[in-house]
Amino acid sequence: MIERYTRPEMGRVWTDENRYQKWLDVEIAACEAMAHEGMIPKEALAQIKSRAGFSVDRILEIEAETRHDVIAFLTNVEEHVGPASRYIHLGLTSSDILDTSLALLLKEAMDLIMAGVKGFLNTLKAKAMEHKNTPMIGRSHGIHAEPITFGFKLTVWYSEMARNLTRLSQAREMISYGKLSGAVGTFANIPPQVEALTCQKLGLKPAPVSTQIIQRDRHAQYFTTLAILAGTLEKIAVEIRHLQRTEVLEAEEPFAKGQKGSSAMPHKKNPIGSENISGLARLIRSNSLAAMENMPLWHERDISHSSVERVIAPDSTILMDFILHRLNRILSGLVVHPDQMMKNLQQTKGLIFSQQVLIKLAEKGLERQKAYVMVQRNALKVWDTGKEFKTLLMEDDEVSRHLDRKEIEAIFDLEYHLKHVDDVFQRVFP
Repeated sequence: MIERYTRPEMGRVWTDENRYQKWLDVEIAACEAMAHEGMIPKEALAQIKSRAGFSVDRILEIEAETRHDVIAFLTNVEEHVGPASRYIHLGLTSSDILDTSLALLLKEAMDLIMAGVKGFLNTLKAKAMEHKNTPMIGRSHGIHAEPITFGFKLTVWYSEMARNLTRLSQAREMISYGKLSGAVGTFANIPPQVEALTCQKLGLKPAPVSTQIIQRDRHAQYFTTLAILAGTLEKIAVEIRHLQRTEVLEAEEPFAKGQKGSSAMPHKKNPIGSENISGLARLIRSNSLAAMENMPLWHERDISHSSVERVIAPDSTILMDFILHRLNRILSGLVVHPDQMMKNLQQTKGLIFSQQVLIKLAEKGLERQKAYVMVQRNALKVWDTGKEFKTLLMEDDEVSRHLDRKEIEAIFDLEYHLKHVDDVFQRVFP
C-alpha cells in the first residue's frame, strides 16, 4: 500500500519559517530581558517588538552572499526594524540563538511525538482488553513453548510503550535548556540574569554552565531515547510480520480494498507497513549514534556537530512521527484470527503441557532429573510418531506407576496457564 507522509504538524516544525521564527523569538526575549535589566532603552524594545519580522526568501538571498545564516537573518531583521536594531543580538554569539532555538524546536517536536505515543497506548490498551482471553501459543526461540493470550502479548507492548513515554518526558526535560552566555560561556558581555530571564520567557531553563554551546550529552539523550522508542516499534512490527507468515497466520495487517500485494503473484498480502517500520527504525538508530559522536567537540566548541544536527533533528523526529502513526493505524485495523491461534496452539498434540507433567511427577516424590527423562522420552515420541502426548504418557508404564489416568487428564488444562492473566492486567492497567 502506498502511504504518503500525511502529518503536516511535524513537517511544519522543521520549515525555514518556523526555524527563523524561533530565532526571532529568542532575540526578542533577550531584548526584553536586557530592557528589564536597563541594558537597552524601553523605547527601542517597543520598536523592536512592533517592527521585527523576516522574509525567508530575503534571508536566503543574503546568505548566498554572506555564507552565514545567522548574519543573513539578523541583516534581514534589521531591514524591518530600522535604527533600534542595533540593540538586537547585543553581546550575543550565534550559538546563543542557535542552541536556544534548537531546544525550542526539539521540545516542540517531542510534544508531537509524546502525543502520538499516548494515542498508541490507547490503541494497545483497547486491543489488549479485546483479546485479554484470546488463547494463543507463546513461543521462545521461535518454537512453541506454553500458552499465553494475545491480550497478554499486547500488554507487554503496552508496558514497554509506557516506559518509552517516561523516557521521552525525561529527554524533553533534558533538552529544554537555553544559553545566552556568549562566545565561550563566561558571560563576558551579557550577565547571567539576562540569560535566566530570556529562558524563562521562552519556557526553558538556563544551562547551569555552558561553553559557546550547550553540551551535546543533552542532545545525545534525546536522540538515543528516540532510538529506543524506534526499537520498541520495530519489535512490535517484527512480531506482526511473524504472525502474518503463511505458516502462522494468527494476525495480519489490514488490507485495503483494491490494494495489491505483488506485481507477479495476485494472491499475495504482504506486511509491507511493518517491514517499512523495521527499515525506518534503522535510520533512527543510526542517527542516535551520530548524536553521540557529536559529544566530543574541540575545546569550547567546534562546528562539526552543526551539520549533523541539521540532518538528524528533522529526519529523526519526522521519521519517528511517521512510523509511530503508521503502526498505530496497523494495530487499530489489525486482523486477528483466534481460530488459527487455537489451531496452532494444538499443533504439537499436547507437548505444551510437558512442564506440568514434570512438576506433577516431582510432587509425587521423583527426583527432578529422573522425571525429566521420563517426560522428555514421551515428548520426543510425539515428534517421531505423531501420537498425542497425553496418550503416550498413559501408555508409559513407568509414568503410570506415579500418575493415574485421571491425574494425567487434569494436567492438560489450558486454563492452568491463563489463570493469572487477570493479575497481570491489574498490574499494568490498575
